[in-house]
Amino acid sequence: MSLPKCFHLYLSLLAATATLLIAVADAQAGGQVLQAELWCVAKNNAEDSSLQTAMDWACGQGGADCGPIQQGGTCNDPTDIQKMASYVFNNYYLKNGLADEACNFNNNAALTSINPSQGTCKYPSSKRMSNGRVADDTSIGSGHADMSRGGRVSSTWILLAFSMLMVTWMIHV
Repeated sequence: MSLPKCFHLYLSLLAATATLLIAVADAQAGGQVLQAELWCVAKNNAEDSSLQTAMDWACGQGGADCGPIQQGGTCNDPTDIQKMASYVFNNYYLKNGLADEACNFNNNAALTSINPSQGTCKYPSSKRMSNGRVADDTSIGSGHADMSRGGRVSSTWILLAFSMLMVTWMIHV
């Protein structure tokens, strides 16, 4: 009985899948799960008046830290309300446990994986969390990210690896 022509390919894909599954299991066992770095930002097509209303709410009743957008702050730019709204929206999103509904603001905000930081205006990301709180610059290396929502990401990677293995197998059979 001879081995199929692409046996080495199957074996390589199986080894890669097993390695990925072990890495995910190890991360989960350590209390952490793989997670994408995300920011909550104002949508490009949002009206300035809607952004201002959402910022007013987030800075007041919403409890966002709006110091950096105040006069003299590192993210203050009265000519760019979208930039200032994005900072506020992101801060609110991080302080509210990375919940999808915490990045909506009447459909004026969305999640992005593109870092919106510009110059001295630095936006903390979803990876800069420590026990549900936004970590400051001094705790980047020591804080652990709140990875409670990361299970969806790790499950997606597992499904993707398994799907690639199955498609490759079906193509070569």
